[in-house]
Amino acid sequence: MRLNDAIIKRIKEICKDKKIKVGGATVSGGKSPSAIYDLMKGRTQCSKVSTIKSFCEGAGITLSEFFDRDYFNEPEEE
Repeated sequence: MRLNDAIIKRIKEICKDKKIKVGGATVSGGKSPSAIYDLMKGRTQCSKVSTIKSFCEGAGITLSEFFDRDYFNEPEEE
């Protein structure tokens, strides 16, 4: 799995589990949701850790919790 795909998968999991919206979590974390939406729609292939951190803060989780999935440790597919 490519890293961006893993990040998108994790964002969707968190939103489903917490019953929140991507944009709302990002705004609550202090950032504009446009960077997350660009990632989710495939417009960007390079997400900033600060953007993911803002989403995490808005979702009420840590970066460690975000990346605590085995699929982040698998070799990246081309």
